[in-house]
Amino acid sequence: MSATSPTTDSAAPLSTETDADAGAVLAALEDADCRTILEATADEALTATELASRCEIPSSTVYRKLEVLTDADLLEERIRIQMGGKHASEYCRRFEEITISVSDPDGVSIDAPARESGALSD
Repeated sequence: MSATSPTTDSAAPLSTETDADAGAVLAALEDADCRTILEATADEALTATELASRCEIPSSTVYRKLEVLTDADLLEERIRIQMGGKHASEYCRRFEEITISVSDPDGVSIDAPARESGALSD
């Protein structure tokens, strides 16, 4: 049996207040491995080991991409608590959909409403 403990506020929407924030999101979305990980975490939270196996991506690459995706606020890192005492980080996508807009005065804006609590099967 396992339980999940969020380590961030999953109810907060994605924030792109600076061009650097938007750049981080766009760079992550441009990367094929990052997109594969986002697709895999759409319905359930997965550990890095589970992602490496399911996505057929080397573990070292998965860890690098998880850092990129969490830094861009596209993934939420949570703790999976095991009854045996061994805990693991698991990752879930923070949004259902993402909208990217480009306008003259504001530059790039990204809207990614946060998932509702309980949207994932744990």
